Amino acid sequence: MLLGSQLRRLREARGITREAAGYSIRASESKISRMELGRVSFKTRDVEDLLTLYGITGEAERESLLSLAREANVAGWWHSYTDVLPSWFPTYVGLEGAASLIRAYEVQFVHGLLQTEEYARAVVRRGMKGASPDDIERRVALRLERQKHLFADGAPEFHIVLDEAALRRPYGDRAAMRGQLQHLIGVSERPNVRLQVMPFSFGGHSGESGAFTILSFPDADLSDVVYLEQLTSALYLDKREDVAQYEQALKELQKDSPGPDESRDLLRGLLQLS
Repeated sequence: MLLGSQLRRLREARGITREAAGYSIRASESKISRMELGRVSFKTRDVEDLLTLYGITGEAERESLLSLAREANVAGWWHSYTDVLPSWFPTYVGLEGAASLIRAYEVQFVHGLLQTEEYARAVVRRGMKGASPDDIERRVALRLERQKHLFADGAPEFHIVLDEAALRRPYGDRAAMRGQLQHLIGVSERPNVRLQVMPFSFGGHSGESGAFTILSFPDADLSDVVYLEQLTSALYLDKREDVAQYEQALKELQKDSPGPDESRDLLRGLLQLS
């Protein structure tokens, strides 16, 4: 998906139509469209020919994009969980694993990267009604596996704003909720985590459209991606003007929410009430 986005920008910068690009690699206009949306695999030869067509002749830039093409065709560790995942979610897991900065706002429940095992199990059971116990456990296992990236060497920065509603809405029993609040207090003290709580007392705020995640990558040439999950699908936005609006919304959420220290105090207060 990231490579497709890069190829689309290069093509548009040269004023080349999808039809002309397709002709250069002996493919259709629709094939170029699917490539640019990241919905098909990439042949190295096709990428090489497109880069030549787009005037990319520098060895370093070509190799960077060709390396991305090779990586795009390698199945990630999460591939073995695709039987219990919605079709759009493996793409997100791959993007999340590649990100150097993850920024998010959550309102329904605690973000998956911060869920305890018991809380995650309660969330998955609620979202997968009728699923077998084995499928539920596999989904929970995937969520816990994703979390390892947040605590490993070279972990990404994670900036999260949690609406107070997510902290007060019970998932699981009282012990599960207490464990989740305790976990958030501990995780919030990690150097790569910035956790803020948007309290009820603030009233209306810039997160009115619902939860979203913004993923940023270490390669400056790769655009940020906004992830929006829906009931039966998900949206991945990478147009600069779209990303900018979500970045502004998150900046306002961060500005209007108590800082990390005050948010920790709020979490401790909720823990005493639980």
